[in-house]
Amino acid sequence: MSIHWNDSQPIYWQLKERTVAMILDGTLGEGEALPSVRTVAAEFQLNPITVSKSYQALVDEGLVEKRRGLGMFVCKGAHKKLFASERDKFLNEEWPATLNRIGQLGLEIKELFNDALEKESESS
Repeated sequence: MSIHWNDSQPIYWQLKERTVAMILDGTLGEGEALPSVRTVAAEFQLNPITVSKSYQALVDEGLVEKRRGLGMFVCKGAHKKLFASERDKFLNEEWPATLNRIGQLGLEIKELFNDALEKESESS
């Protein structure tokens, strides 16, 4: 995780989103323990209450579970649940906005894909 925080969103929310990203990309697997509140607070110089609030948001979404005396753990099925919800969010919110922006700029989707493929082959 990087230490750069965006001023336009609460830090607890950004920390939650970073944890979600770690679950999606497999950095945190199902059944794995999340770093302790104290560890995260010390590493990023955050108030432990901020970290706890972030973790509680993950619990509320059913992605993480508290195990008394042991800590927080990624729930079974969290990756699948996140994948489905993030995909839905992208298709229904982000993609339409992106398509709108492409239209505003007079770009062609084929042109964008061809450019992306060219850049990908250059980097290989």
